[in-house]
Amino acid sequence: MASPLIGLAIVATAYIIGTIPFGLVFARWTGAPDPRTTGSGNIGCTNVLRVAGTRAAAFTLFMDALKGALPVWTAGMLMEGSSGWIQASGIAAVAGHVFPVWTGFRGGKGVATGIGALAVLSPMTALIVIGVWILVLAASRYVSLASVTAAAALPLVSAFTPAPSHLFASVVAAIVIVRHRENLVRLRRGTESKLGATPS
Repeated sequence: MASPLIGLAIVATAYIIGTIPFGLVFARWTGAPDPRTTGSGNIGCTNVLRVAGTRAAAFTLFMDALKGALPVWTAGMLMEGSSGWIQASGIAAVAGHVFPVWTGFRGGKGVATGIGALAVLSPMTALIVIGVWILVLAASRYVSLASVTAAAALPLVSAFTPAPSHLFASVVAAIVIVRHRENLVRLRRGTESKLGATPS
């Protein structure tokens, strides 16, 4: 059985990896304004798309997903299949992305990093949740609504798939939904921006 100290080290490292603000890095790389000061004020992929364009957003999406996938994969290799530590590493990566110490705990909303971690934890669950996200986005053009709906579906989908991802699913779904609370208010008021539109 792997040492709990190794597990704690993996979880701590996962948080640190999660804190890397790739949205900020790639926005600056393209010469765009700081995404925290324009658009929705978020450093995630959607706001980077608005303020820095498709290329920066694509890099942000990929790297944000990778920083969720890498810690979970590492935990799986080092913790001898201990699902608790493996799921905790994914949760820590998402927490690092959402609450990064380097940017005053102002991070993204956890969607891409969560999907990256989930893709390693339970590929089947990830595919279903991504499908939900795509369907809702296609029907509504609201990224926030797609993200909240997919997050709400995550614990239910996880309960019916064999991989042990229930703890991760419940915690990350709650984080994502809470981080979208302002979006939910705007959706209710009819002031939320659709994909491709300037944020309200």
